[in-house]
Order: sequence, then structure tokens, then C-alpha cells
Amino acid sequence: MTDFAEDKISFWPSFLISSSFIPCLLVARSCQEFSALSLEIELYRLISPIIDTMNAQALGLPFLSPYLLSIGSDYRHGANYATLASTVLLPNTSLFVSGLSPFALPIQLNQMKAFKARVDEFHSSGQKGTNLPSPDIFGKSIYTFYIGQNDFTSNLASAGIGGVQQYLPQVVAQIAATIKELYALGGRTFFVLNLAPIGCYPAFLVELPHGSSDLDAHGCMISYNNAVVEYNKLLNDTMAQTRASLHNANLIYVDTHSVLLELFRHPKNHGLKYGTRACCGHGGGEYNFDPRVFCGSSKEINGSLLTASACNDPSNYVSWDGIHATEAANKLITWAIINGSYFDPPFSLNQHCDLQPIG
Repeated sequence: MTDFAEDKISFWPSFLISSSFIPCLLVARSCQEFSALSLEIELYRLISPIIDTMNAQALGLPFLSPYLLSIGSDYRHGANYATLASTVLLPNTSLFVSGLSPFALPIQLNQMKAFKARVDEFHSSGQKGTNLPSPDIFGKSIYTFYIGQNDFTSNLASAGIGGVQQYLPQVVAQIAATIKELYALGGRTFFVLNLAPIGCYPAFLVELPHGSSDLDAHGCMISYNNAVVEYNKLLNDTMAQTRASLHNANLIYVDTHSVLLELFRHPKNHGLKYGTRACCGHGGGEYNFDPRVFCGSSKEINGSLLTASACNDPSNYVSWDGIHATEAANKLITWAIINGSYFDPPFSLNQHCDLQPIG
């Protein structure tokens, strides 16, 4: 399940506006023991391939049809449930007030339950020739959670770090409760990705209040990154407790935070050039990010037309648009995840799947 990136694919059928996260149900022909059900993975297909797209590619999986776009869709290899700007906790205001998706984690879970019920009903009736997956997929899947960043960042500017931290235990508890529900439905393998170092994101460096003394040697905000580290520790500790309560389950904490932090701090060590500067944006300068005009758009402000356009060399950047990573960065992140170096406890995908090169 996903939250803060881009799932325009699932959101469009509901609101005809952009969306940004996609939980996915993946059936891997190349995986011998399990396929992958990602209830919340970040997909940013329209502009830049993101981690889950590349994970699917590395696992030899097809891209998936959105759950909410059911007409003409092929669900034999799964369905995706994520939407743009979704949260773990249910939002208390509408999309048009907060900008947050109404399809929070509990809603996405209910959608998956409804999908499973339809799959089970179809196969129990003995019907043939379907575009639905086999009923045993739900017990052979990897359930992947990449969600929580919108819960963390949506109120930072108004409530501050202290205000946001007060309800983060509820966020973690909801993720754990969702995993337990999926376990009760037959799920046995779960990947939970932690939060990224938002203090290094160009968008937040521009929009969140901070002083020069709050910047580290790499130009990242110390206080916000420290708050993320505290949240990630809480998440990892809670996952360890949850793991102990689930018999014969694989519950894997995936440390994508460390991978991204390394890229932001030392981009040149990994074949990149720019860490905290956006490729696609407006304004130039240190961050090339202007909150008044987002990547790919134009807006007239004070009589001047401002356009946020892409750079000519995105392969040199970590940040695509101030919030999302570039394709080059996502390839590095994906391989770090796929090879298992950032799994806790250790979990080897190579033992289960025939990993494919990422194009």
C-alpha cells in the first residue's frame, strides 16, 4: 500500500484527477514459491518509473490493472489498489480541502477483501475463462507496504514536528493491524518499507520552516530527518512485535531510508551529480523547486508566466520533481532492495525468484 508518491492510474477512475499510489497484486511466472501482492507500493509511471514498477520488472512481472478501473482490465496477474496522496489513517477532511486521498489504508484493505471475495466466488461457481487470478494467489503473495509519508508530512508546516509525532504511534499501529488482518486472510509474506529522509527533499527544503543551523554538511534538514529516524525505529520495533505474534509468517522491514539518504548525501559515489536539487522544476538555484508551479505545468503569477520544465540530464539527479526520485535513482534503490541488503530480518528473493535485469 502506498501514500505519498504518485498513483494517477487508480485515482483517475474515481475523480478524473491525478493520483499517486498503487497497491498491487502480482503473479510472478518467474517466482517459484510466491507471487507478489503489493497492497501499497509507489508507482509514478506517467513521468518516471518508480520503485514498484522496477521491482515488477526485476521479478519478471507484468504491470497491473487498477482495481477501480475494472472495465476492460485483465486481473489474471493481479490488481492494484493504491491512489495518489493516500494515508494510513483516515483523513478527517475531504480531498478538495486537504489534498489527501479518501482511499486511505483501511479503504484499500476493504477493496482488496472485496476483490478476494469476488475471486473466491467466481472460482467456487466452477466458471471458466476469466480475467481473474487463481484463488490461491492470496496465500502465495508478497504484501508490500510503502505508506505513511503523507501522514508524516501533511501537517508538518502547521503542527510542527512535535504535533505530528503525537499521532505517529497510531499510524504504526494501523499498519500492524492491517498486516494481522491480511494474515487472517491467508497472507504469509509481508514487506514494510520505512520512510524516506524527507529533510533532503528539495520540496521540503523549500517549504518547511528551518534555519541554516538545522542543515547538515550535505544540505539536509537535521531536525526533520531525526524525526523520520524516530518514526522508522518505532515502525521497526512494532514490526518485530507483530512478527513474533504471527506463526509461520515472513514480515520483512525494508530500510529504503538508508538507500535514499546515501544517494542524497553522496550522489557522485553512485554515478549521479545532484542530490538536493530537482531536475524538473522552476527557479533554478540550490533546489530548483517552486511550490507555486509544479513539474510540467505553467502558471501566470504577477503578470509573468512561470513554467516548471525538466532538465536535460535527469540521469544525473536523485530528485525528479522535488518529491519523487528520478528513474536513475529508482534503479539504484530497486537493486538495493532486490538484493536483500536492507532487509530485517534477512530474506533472499534469489531463493524464490529468477530476478531479471532492469531496463
